[in-house]
Amino acid sequence: MHVGGGHIPAHGPGPYHAPAQAPAREAPANRGDRGGKTKNARPSYRDQTGHPEAPHVHAENDRWVGHDSGPKDSHYHLDSPWDHGHFTGEIGRGHIYRIEGGNRERFWFGGFFFDVAPYDYASCGDWLWRSDDIVIYNDPDHIGWYLAYNVRLGTYVHVEYLGY
Repeated sequence: MHVGGGHIPAHGPGPYHAPAQAPAREAPANRGDRGGKTKNARPSYRDQTGHPEAPHVHAENDRWVGHDSGPKDSHYHLDSPWDHGHFTGEIGRGHIYRIEGGNRERFWFGGFFFDVAPYDYASCGDWLWRSDDIVIYNDPDHIGWYLAYNVRLGTYVHVEYLGY
């Protein structure tokens, strides 16, 4: 299965549906730590040879690999979701944005500002913060978060909208 290379998923991931016996997850670091330090190592999402370690989307079937922790994953808990309002730009496949600058702590395009979830920092180490194209999708499981999909790499991270 192919990943990245310009493929854009037709839609974001569906809501998580837990299996009958979901595996227990270790307690995460506090989301309030903006320093980027997390107590838990992020797992590898390399599901096939040649696929990235980061969460990614299979081009053949738009399967979102790694979006399977469900709404109770405290890595993505926000005490004040939507603190800066909701993203008012267009969402989904037909709306590609070029990152204009910044880094994982704060990046922007078209006057919209975002930051990457600290837990996802390792998943965007190869993003180009002045030129990568991304598509924003709603996150059906984690309140206050969106998913930024990198068109070049086929990977994605959780992002919080910081305002316009």
